[in-house]
Amino acid sequence: MARKLRIHSPAIHYFDMVRRCQSIREASRRLNVASSAVNRQILKLEDEVGTPLFERLPGGLRLTAAGEIFARHVIVVLQDTERVRSELDALQGLRTGHVEIATVSGVTTDLLPGVLEQLRERYPRVTVGVTSLGSQAIPDAVTSGQADIGLAFALPRTADLQQLGVGHFRLGAIVAPGHPLAERRDVSFATCAEYPLILAKSDLSIHHLLAPLLARTRPRHKAPLETSSVELALQMAKRGAGVAFQTRIGIEAELANDTLVHVPLNDGGSVFSDLGVYVRSSRYLPVAVDAFVRALSEEIAIREAAQGTSSSRTAPQQR
Repeated sequence: MARKLRIHSPAIHYFDMVRRCQSIREASRRLNVASSAVNRQILKLEDEVGTPLFERLPGGLRLTAAGEIFARHVIVVLQDTERVRSELDALQGLRTGHVEIATVSGVTTDLLPGVLEQLRERYPRVTVGVTSLGSQAIPDAVTSGQADIGLAFALPRTADLQQLGVGHFRLGAIVAPGHPLAERRDVSFATCAEYPLILAKSDLSIHHLLAPLLARTRPRHKAPLETSSVELALQMAKRGAGVAFQTRIGIEAELANDTLVHVPLNDGGSVFSDLGVYVRSSRYLPVAVDAFVRALSEEIAIREAAQGTSSSRTAPQQR
């Protein structure tokens, strides 16, 4: 008969904090308890499980294979505990909770602030944490429990990640108003490549979306800039240094003020990038997290529906 594990709540919280910090000293500081108390709980856990959960390395602690398995279940327990607490609070009309969001930087300029403002009015006692990451890092943040919600472009489907909302946005060339391409209704990537290109590095989803187009095109100029900073790419495009690429999401103000122009790509039809709202698969969502997921999904749908109108209103006829 398999023996029963007797694991107490403080040990689970201590383990999770050590996992996050990769250090007993830092974990104890954040928990506001003595390092010896945290170390004692970790040793008790390892004794109960019957195997080490952490490797003790010069640079800090790292989960063992057993630790990885244990961590997956601890994350589920802690998230489900938060759901129970928030649902009980909701029954009392308290509407409390905390939501952690991992997001690409593009949505932090206009889309996300609007949703946060809307939900702050409805749920003033819900707190929010936002971390800006590249699209490729967001799945790990969500599946590891570091974030409740992921907002990212063009993520591949995986068994650990569930997409609860999505919008399809046209990818386009981003240029200054005085650029020769600014007067076009749409443009091919090959035509863009006749000018200096500002390209994304591999940690951004745009890099992978453009890779097939770049592979079959011979750019006339060597790209003067490759960057993982969306903001830097936009600033350089605004200064006339070259052609950058992205959707209309994140440059709403620049388009409205006519400091940048979005010219949709037309390679074999429109080229789209999907902006999705993601959570960990099979997770029960706390009330506050569910409210944010719904609000984000609704706002993305509104932006998707509006992009056709915006394009036809702002894009001049090709000359």
